[in-house]
Amino acid sequence: MAEIQDSGNKKGKSKQKKMTVRVDFTPMVDMNMLLITFFMLCTTLSKPQTMEISMPSNDKNITEEMQSKVKASQAITLLLGGEDKLYYYDGEPNYTDYTSLKETSYTADGLRAMLLQRNRAAVNEVNRLKQQKLDLKISEEEYSKQVSEIKSGKDTPTVIIKATDDASYKNLIDALDEMQICNIGKYVITDIAEADEFLMKNYETKGELSQNIAE
Repeated sequence: MAEIQDSGNKKGKSKQKKMTVRVDFTPMVDMNMLLITFFMLCTTLSKPQTMEISMPSNDKNITEEMQSKVKASQAITLLLGGEDKLYYYDGEPNYTDYTSLKETSYTADGLRAMLLQRNRAAVNEVNRLKQQKLDLKISEEEYSKQVSEIKSGKDTPTVIIKATDDASYKNLIDALDEMQICNIGKYVITDIAEADEFLMKNYETKGELSQNIAE
């Protein structure tokens, strides 16, 4: 509370009085403690974000070659190049034909549109579960369990991400973000092969040559 102390000289002839104002901040300490306690109790703590990983089977009858083999019709390989260039091919690569390589971008109508098209069935199922969770028809635990099963389904695509030395860290993060947005549950980051780099260079060279001929 504020106090006003009169320091005027009553014996003097001057009629002017000097007032000294003193503000007591002691009650503010209690108020600050109450506010801190209030915000600590009412603030929602951020939950840790986890990434789902599909682990290989424990069946001893399955060989290592069978575990690492990906069904060609479901495999999509992304090649991250320099200058924000992004290429991909389906199934097994054809290194003798540069036209088997396709170019796309990191925009919504590029990589995202392609992945959503390939994973449309799983995306529709996940959206249906999201609506059921919003309607309180299923719990958060049941939702997470079913989404995990949908993402690891047999008919969902498997994405193999390969980055060149010229690719930026941002390119890799953008590609991983699209995996989450498009509900891709099976993806792996691996080293790029020399044959993949050769295919990219051949694609760029042939593409520039074809453009020059057309002009």
